[in-house]
Amino acid sequence: MSVKSIKHAFLKPGEAAIWEEDKSDVEPSQGTRFIFNPNISLALELQRQRLPVYHKKAELLYLVETYQTLVLVGETGCGKSTQIPQYLREAGWCQNDKVIGITEPRRVAATTLATRVAEECGTFLGLEVGYSIRFDDCFDPAVTKIKYMTEGMLMREMMADPLLRSYSVIILDEVHERTLFTDILMGLLKKILRKRKDLRLAITSATVDAEGLKDFFNHGTKKDKSKDTSVIMSIEGRVYPVEIFYSKEPVPDYVKGVVDTALKIHEKEASGDILAFLTGQEEVDRAVSLLKDHIESSKRNDGLKLVILPMYGALPNSEQLKVFQTVQRNQRKIVIATNIAETSVTIPGIVYVIDSGFVKMQWFNPNTWTNSLVIVPISKASAEQRAGRAGRIKSGKVFRLYTEDDYKKLPENSPPEMQRSDLSGAVLQLKALGINNVLRFSFPSPPPARNLLAALELLHALGVLSDDGSLTRPLGIQMAEFPLSPLHAKALLVSGDMGCSDEIASILSLLQVQSVFIRPSSGSAAIKARIERRKFEVSEGDLLTLLNVYNAYKTVPDTQSKSWCHNHFVNHRALRRVTEIRTQMLKLLHKLKVSVVSCDGDTKKVCRAITAGFFPNAAYLHHSGVYHSIRGEKQLYIHPGSVLYTLEQPQWLLFCEISQTDKIYMRECTSVDPSWLEELAPHFYHKTFDQSC
Repeated sequence: MSVKSIKHAFLKPGEAAIWEEDKSDVEPSQGTRFIFNPNISLALELQRQRLPVYHKKAELLYLVETYQTLVLVGETGCGKSTQIPQYLREAGWCQNDKVIGITEPRRVAATTLATRVAEECGTFLGLEVGYSIRFDDCFDPAVTKIKYMTEGMLMREMMADPLLRSYSVIILDEVHERTLFTDILMGLLKKILRKRKDLRLAITSATVDAEGLKDFFNHGTKKDKSKDTSVIMSIEGRVYPVEIFYSKEPVPDYVKGVVDTALKIHEKEASGDILAFLTGQEEVDRAVSLLKDHIESSKRNDGLKLVILPMYGALPNSEQLKVFQTVQRNQRKIVIATNIAETSVTIPGIVYVIDSGFVKMQWFNPNTWTNSLVIVPISKASAEQRAGRAGRIKSGKVFRLYTEDDYKKLPENSPPEMQRSDLSGAVLQLKALGINNVLRFSFPSPPPARNLLAALELLHALGVLSDDGSLTRPLGIQMAEFPLSPLHAKALLVSGDMGCSDEIASILSLLQVQSVFIRPSSGSAAIKARIERRKFEVSEGDLLTLLNVYNAYKTVPDTQSKSWCHNHFVNHRALRRVTEIRTQMLKLLHKLKVSVVSCDGDTKKVCRAITAGFFPNAAYLHHSGVYHSIRGEKQLYIHPGSVLYTLEQPQWLLFCEISQTDKIYMRECTSVDPSWLEELAPHFYHKTFDQSC
C-alpha cells in the first residue's frame, strides 16, 4: 500500500474526496480491516463504510425481509438515499428481473443520486443504475436494477402496471417534504401492499412523524403486535457542530442581505464553500448578477477566487451538475439556490449557509380556481434542514437573516402540499388508475373537501370527466398520459385539430422553464436588454412573445446560438432545456396520434388553442381600471414583467399563473376575444345583461 494511500485511508469523514481523482486499484496490506471493491476508488469505498447506515446494514436487511413496510428515520448525512438501494441489490432483491425503485420529490435529486450510485457501483449511468424524470429517461428496462425517479413518474408507471409487478422494493425518499404526489403515492401503495405480499416499501426521511406513518401502513391489529406489517428504524446521522448566528435587526431586502453576507464571509472567514437560500429563479439570478458585479472588489489578499453558481429546478441538468463539482484549491464556490438544495442532494464542500428565512409556496383558492405563488416564512423544520447543510464535512456556520425572536415564532412544520394546492392533476391521475371514489381515497393528510370539489368541477369543465364522474374517451385518457397540468394538456391536445400543435408544443415547453429573458438589475445593460426584448414583443401577449423568441433561436446555427442569446439578452441554458422538452412532447403527440401541424404564422389559431385550454383563467378589465377574475371577482394586476404591462391593456385576457406579493399579479398573459370564451367553453361562460364591466 503506497504512502499516499495510507495518508488518505484514514482521513476524517468527507475528506476522502481528495483521493477520488486517483482511480488506480490499490491492494490493501495484510491486517487492514476494510472491504475493498475493485470497481471504485479506495477512498470512495472507505467513505461508504464510514457512513452510519453501514453499521446498521444487517438489521436493516432483516427488517425489510420481515416486515412489508419500513419507516426509516435517518438524519441528514447517514447515507440512506445512496446506500440502502445497493444493500438491497446485494441481498438479492433484484433477482428474477426485479427492480428497486427510489422516488425523489425533485428532479435534480433523482439525477444526482443516480449518478453517485452508478459511480459507487462501478457502472455507467443508464445501465444497472438509471433514472427517470419528466421529459428525460436514462435507464435500460432490460438491464437497470436500481432506478431513481420523480414521484410523478412512478404514478405514471402505475397506469401501465397498477400492481408495480416489475418492482421488488419501493423506497419513498424525503417523505417529510410532503409533496402532493408523496401523499397520493402513499395512499396507492397502501392498496398495492395488500394485494402484493412480496412487495416491500421503505419510507425514508430526516424528520417525519414515524408513528403516524407506521399506523397508516400497518395491516395488522393493534392488540396483537406480532402481526404488525410495519416497523420503525432510526439511524444517527454524521453531522458536525454548527454555529448559528441570527440577525440583530430584520433585513429589509433579503436578496441584498444574502449578497452582503456572502461577501463578508468571503472576506473574513476561512476557506470553505457557501450555500445561500432564496425563494425563486428571479431572486437567484439577481443575487448571482450582484455577486459577479462585486467579484473584482471582493478579492481576498490570499488570491482566493469566487465561483458563483445558481441552482434551481428550471436549470438544464448539465448546469445543475456544476454545483457538485469540486473547485480548485485557490477558489471558493458560492451556490445561490432555491429550497431545491434543502434536502435530497448534498453539495460537496459547503461550510457556510446563509438562510434568507423565506420560501415560495403554492396556495390554491377554490373560490377563484387559481394557484398563487406566495412567498412565506419557512418552518422550523426547514430552518434546521438548511442548517444541516453546513455540517456535512466539518464544523460549519449558519447565518440566518432574521432575528432569534422571529425564529421562535415560525411554525414547526410546513403544511402538506395536499392541503394547499390545486388537486385537478392528482384527481386526473387517480381516475386514470381506476380510483372512482376520490372523496373516500385514503390520504395520509386528507385535503380540504372544497379543494377536491373544485378539482372535480374543473376536470368536468375541461371535458375530462363525464357527468357520472368517469374519464371521457379519448380526451380524458389522453390527458392522463401527458406529464402536464390539465390546462396545459387540454391546450396541447386540441391544438392538433386547430392546426397549430407545433406552436403550442413550443409555448408549453417554454412555460416549463421559469425565465427566458435575462433582466440585468441596472445600468446600460438593463436598457439594452429592454431594447432587445421589444424586438420580440407582440400585442397578443407573453406567450406569443416567447414563441417569437424560440422561433428566432431555432433559425440560428448551433455554433452561433450562444453568442446570439448573449447579444439578445436571452437565457441560452433555458432555451436548450426548452428544446429537450419540446422533443419529448412531440414524441408523446405522435404516440397518441395527434397531428403535429404548424399554423404558419396565423396567431389567431394559436390564441384560440390557448383559450381552449386556459379558459378557466380569464379576467376582464373592470370599469375601475383594475382586472377582475371571472370567478370570485378577485382584483388582479398584470405583472410588471409582462409584455401587456407597457402596451395598451386588453379588455379580456387569460393568464397562466398568479403570484402574490403586495398585490395579486397575473403572469404569462394573453389577449383574447371574449367571443372565443363563449364559443370554446359554452358550458362555462355565457352572456349576462350586466354590462358594468
